[in-house]
Amino acid sequence: QVQLVESGGGLVQPGGSLRLSCAASGSIFSINAMGWYRQASGKQRELVAAVNSGGRKNYADSVKGRFTISRDNGKNMVYLEMSRLKPEDTAVYYCNAGGRSTSFQDFSAWGQGTQVTVSS
Repeated sequence: QVQLVESGGGLVQPGGSLRLSCAASGSIFSINAMGWYRQASGKQRELVAAVNSGGRKNYADSVKGRFTISRDNGKNMVYLEMSRLKPEDTAVYYCNAGGRSTSFQDFSAWGQGTQVTVSS
């Protein structure tokens, strides 16, 4: 079983910055992609940013140039640096990781979510 735990959400003013962290633990053999998704109230969950094991990154158009995703493979962690935050970035942010467990089964795990609120 694989668990993901996010941290770093909170309330920030427009134009401010936040850093989200996500730690993966459990029966992990390898992790391929790690990413961040978000779900605003009344909307569908959407991809914010993702990074694969080779370091290739992709971002939603709405966050390009403002958000940066990074990962620490040795610690099984992924981060999301968010800057120039806008009210429309308000959402619950979820961490996701996909890979292979120690029993050599593929997994896709989700964190419990962390609230990010951008408001003055």
